Parts: sequence; structure tokens; C-alpha cells
Amino acid sequence: MTHRRPAELLRTVACALALLASADRARAQTETTVGMTGTLEGLVLPGSELEAAPLTDRKAKAVVRVSRVYPHGTAFRYDIEYFGLEPGTHDLRQYLKRKDGSPLGELPPIAVQVKPVLPPGQVQPNKLEIDTGSRLGGYRFLVTGAIVVWGLGLIAVVASFFFPRRKSAVGGADRRPVSLAERLQPLVEGATAGTLSRAQLADLERALLAYWRKRLKLEGVEPGEAIEAMRKDSQAGPLLSQMEAWLHRPGPAQPVDVAALLAPYRNLPPEVLDLELGGAA
Repeated sequence: MTHRRPAELLRTVACALALLASADRARAQTETTVGMTGTLEGLVLPGSELEAAPLTDRKAKAVVRVSRVYPHGTAFRYDIEYFGLEPGTHDLRQYLKRKDGSPLGELPPIAVQVKPVLPPGQVQPNKLEIDTGSRLGGYRFLVTGAIVVWGLGLIAVVASFFFPRRKSAVGGADRRPVSLAERLQPLVEGATAGTLSRAQLADLERALLAYWRKRLKLEGVEPGEAIEAMRKDSQAGPLLSQMEAWLHRPGPAQPVDVAALLAPYRNLPPEVLDLELGGAA
């Protein structure tokens, strides 16, 4: 017994030092803005393995995902992604739970700062000021412009008559998407095949949430309640639920009906979705 106590003391001290080092590494990653994903990497937390708790609170102010877990002695080391829905300081502990169902116990605070997009004190975007421009030229400028446009149109018609465009040898592979469904199809197929990164999946989910929140007129509703309403919607729900499965339940890819998921987007123009996936879109 006299030999075991020093060993246990050393393990306790080592675990405490690891927690302090983890806090130092994560401190620089604890700030983001509303609508932007933040990442905490290498965060060492004591106790049994943690996972993201189901989002059931309609007034939730953040969404949390555990992207990676590594054993770290008697504790675990985590990479955690969080998505702030409202500005302020949020403790991510309330969005986590133990995999084995045990209480969280003495879990240290996981505080993050979510900053507003607008400057402090500003509650509305700046007024849009339209520059009327110079009035020099007047009617003469308008007539000259009309003649130039008419001439260019005539040249285009004559050129198309004498030099008809050749059809693409690859069957229209360079044709731009004509609907939002065509734009989303390669991304959904990539997610199904497992070739889309977690960051790209998170960006796609964020873009879809922003689109449907505006489409369903839920901007004035609490974020958690808005997400629940979107999940239950017959058009928004299928793809959003599948996105959540891809992000929260990693594992072997399950077959999905891509055509059915994209059916609500078939008659929408491709530019209605504000989508930036690092060049993947």
C-alpha cells in the first residue's frame, strides 16, 4: 500500500498537468462569431468517454459535435466543433454527455466566446447608400449605349448563323447547373461515398440551415426551436436529417436515395444557396 500511494499521486499530478496544458492549447481556439464553426483541438477531459448530447432544447444557444476522441491515460483527448447560434459566452459542458450514461461529474468548464457579426452597439446593418453617379452625358450617353448594345446583339446573331457552336464532345460535361438539385448532387453523392470532409459537411449543413430558416420565415424564432421546425418540415427535413446522421454518426456509409433527398431542390435556381466549401461547390 505504501508503494501504491506515490504512484497514484504521480498519476493524479500528471493528469492535472495534462488538463492545464490542454486548456492552454484550447484557449486560442475559444472565440468565433455567430454562424461560424469553432474548433477545440486536443482538449483533455477526465472521466469516461464523452459524446454530443441530442439537441432537444428549443432555446439552445450552440450546437456541439465531437469529431475525434483519443485515449489519454485515464482520461480522453477530444477534438470538438461548436457552432454558435447566439452571441455570448457559452459553456459547452451542457451539450455533452457520457457514452456509458454516467453523470458528468467534476468536468471542468468549457467556455467559448461567440461574438456578434455586427459591431458592438449596432443592431441593424448599415444603410445602403446608392451613388447616383455623374449626370454628364445624359440622353446622348443613353442613345450611344443603346446603339452599342444593339450592334453587339447583331454581331452575335450573325456569328451564330455563320459559325454555329459545336456540341461538347463530353456530352455537356461543362454545362453549369440549372437547378439547386444539380448543384447539390455531387456534394450529396460525395457525402454518401465518404469523400466529403467533416468541415465541408459542416459548411453544407450551415448553408442549408440558413436557407430553410429564411425560406420558412423562422428568423424571429429561437434557434433551437427553428432547427426542430426545419427537421419536421416535409421539404427541409429529409436532407437536414441525413446531414445530421453523416456528422453525428460516423461509420460505414449507408445507401441513401439521392433523388428523393434532392427532390425539394429540383425547381430552385442554383444561386439561392450561399454555399462556400473551399472550392468544392
